[in-house]
Amino acid sequence: MGPTRKRDLTGAVVGAAFLSYLVVLQLFRWFPPITVWTGLSLLGVAIAEALWARHIRAKINDGEIGDGPGWVHPLAVARSLVIAKASAWVGALVLGWWAGVLVYFLPRRPWLRAAAEDTTGTVVAAVSALALVVAALWLQHCCKSPPDPTERGEGAET
Repeated sequence: MGPTRKRDLTGAVVGAAFLSYLVVLQLFRWFPPITVWTGLSLLGVAIAEALWARHIRAKINDGEIGDGPGWVHPLAVARSLVIAKASAWVGALVLGWWAGVLVYFLPRRPWLRAAAEDTTGTVVAAVSALALVVAALWLQHCCKSPPDPTERGEGAET
């Protein structure tokens, strides 16, 4: 399992935005109002992942990976990596959805009251989804093992 590529996530965002624009174009009249609270749950998950990434990075840097008390088990790091990959993809797809909705709303704001009222909630949801993508990529980065100093000859005796 390799790291999530940013170009793949970008493709997912663009594809989801295109599809969501088409869906909103046809079905907007049946949509419920979009409030500021709509996307804040993703922001909560993003904050939790960023805090967990900071914790994991500190444990890895301090060498506290293993079965000791207060240490992080290697399987917990592997599970964190899987969660980070899944979160990055979910965040990218949701970001694409809200970007498509926003592309629909922005030109219609002056004459469509619902679009004007829902734009703020849509922006908050899109920013929350972007925060989830960034936090997930950060968590992936923090799950990497530090380089072994003996591999480059730094710790080897001559």
